[in-house]
Amino acid sequence: MTKIIITGAKGRMGQALLQCAARMPELHVLAGVDMGDDLGAVIVKADAVIDFSFHQATPEFAELCAKQRKAIVIGTTGHSEADKKRILACASQIPMVIASNYSTGVNTLFWLTRRAAEILGPGFDLEVIEMHHRTKKDAPSGTAVSLAEILAEVRKQQLAKVVRHGRQGITGERTDTEIGMHSLRGGDVAGDHTVVFATNGERLELTHKASSRDTFANGALRAALWVVGQKPGVYNMQDVLGLK
Repeated sequence: MTKIIITGAKGRMGQALLQCAARMPELHVLAGVDMGDDLGAVIVKADAVIDFSFHQATPEFAELCAKQRKAIVIGTTGHSEADKKRILACASQIPMVIASNYSTGVNTLFWLTRRAAEILGPGFDLEVIEMHHRTKKDAPSGTAVSLAEILAEVRKQQLAKVVRHGRQGITGERTDTEIGMHSLRGGDVAGDHTVVFATNGERLELTHKASSRDTFANGALRAALWVVGQKPGVYNMQDVLGLK
C-alpha cells in the first residue's frame, strides 16, 4: 500500500483527492495538510506527497521532500522562474511528477495537439482558448500554457516571443507566427480547453471539457502510485500514461 500526504487538503482539489483516494484500496492517506499544519511532522512515514496547495508553497514542500527522500506529485501552477529553479533543483534527489493537468483526457489532448501541429504544418493559424471557474487565481491556465508550448515547440519557436494574450482595439492583421491565448472565467467550470487550427477554407478544433475535478484527482493519485520507486528526476503525465 502506498502511503501519501495531500497538501492543500481543504481546497477544492484537496477535497476531491481525499474522496477519490478513499475509493482506492492500494492507497492510504496518512494526512491532509493545509495552512497552519506542519508537513514536516508527518512526512517521515509517507511514500509520496501530492501538492495541490498554492504555487508559493510548493518550493518549500519540494525541498522538504528532497530532504526526506520522498517522491512528490506537483499540481500547482503559476510558479515564478525563481520558484521553478528551486523545485527542479530537487529532482537530483527525488522523483517528481510535474503536470499542468492530471486528466488522462487532457494528456491525450496534448498528444493529439502535437500530432495535429506536425501533420497540418505552418499554414494554419493557432489559437488556444481556456475557461475555468470564477475563483481561479492565475491566467492563462497551466494547461493552456502547456498546449501553447507544444505548438511553439513543433514550430521551433520561443513561446514568449510569439504568444498573444487576447486582442483589443486596432490590432492589425494577424501575423503568421503568433499563437493566440484567451482566458475565460465564470461559474463553476472545472476546466475547458480548445486548440484551434484555422486556415482558408477549413478549421480543426481539438477540445477537452472536464465536468468534475475527480478526473484530475484520479490522475494525480495514479501518478503518485507510479512515481514511488522511480529514479530521481522530473516526469510528467505522458510518462505516467506511457504516451511517450
